[in-house]
Amino acid sequence: MKKSILEKFSLKGKVAVISGTTRGLGQSLAEALAEAGASVVALDRSDTPHMRRFCKAAGTPFERIRVDLVKASKKDLERIAEGIVKKHSRVDILVNNAGISRRGEVWEFTEKDWRDVLKVNLTVPFCLSRAFAKTFMQQGSGKIIKIASMLSFQGGIRVPAYASSKHGIVGLTKSFAIGLGPYGVNVNAIAPGFMATDLTLPLQQDPDRNASILKRIPIGRWGSGDDLKGTLIFLASPLSDYVNGAVIPVDGGWLAS
Repeated sequence: MKKSILEKFSLKGKVAVISGTTRGLGQSLAEALAEAGASVVALDRSDTPHMRRFCKAAGTPFERIRVDLVKASKKDLERIAEGIVKKHSRVDILVNNAGISRRGEVWEFTEKDWRDVLKVNLTVPFCLSRAFAKTFMQQGSGKIIKIASMLSFQGGIRVPAYASSKHGIVGLTKSFAIGLGPYGVNVNAIAPGFMATDLTLPLQQDPDRNASILKRIPIGRWGSGDDLKGTLIFLASPLSDYVNGAVIPVDGGWLAS
């Protein structure tokens, strides 16, 4: 019997790996995966009691693997990927979400801040995508979803490393889409607009910047993690099987204005 359109959005029986779920957008994305029925494997430095409770209530398995992505080596990430595949026999979805930012004028931005941001925001997504690629290729299926940004298209203010890393995510998405597409693997990115998270708190608390940002968003408000859930589940589901190498803005109309 042919599945209905709503049934095709279901992720029941799927195994989803996601980085950075302790708060903010990552927590909302992990909730969405669980709500859609996926088993969630979270890569986080700290424990995630909220996600444990949420997944239990949703009736979906949850596992947290402790890892400090600033310090993790390529071999650490490869071992983690191998362990997940060995335990679950397969992985269906990888969400490269974890990200950090450091602020500073471009003429005084430190190399340490540059290295830390590029490591978590760009190198880790590359390493994790590469680590799971062979599993996806052998399965003949898989979904890799990266979290880009409005600063994938713009330079930003006082965030040179963050903007550079998010520009890089677009290139990484397209490169992996070309390389893995022939094996039945879809690689896409979501570019959130201005979201009300801890990362954007300095902007929200600056009256002038807050006003200028809201003025340019046609919908007239900051976004939330819930605004990303539909796009994530679409990209993680079979309904996006012909979407590959795309960067989908979820920005309230920011780029259009």
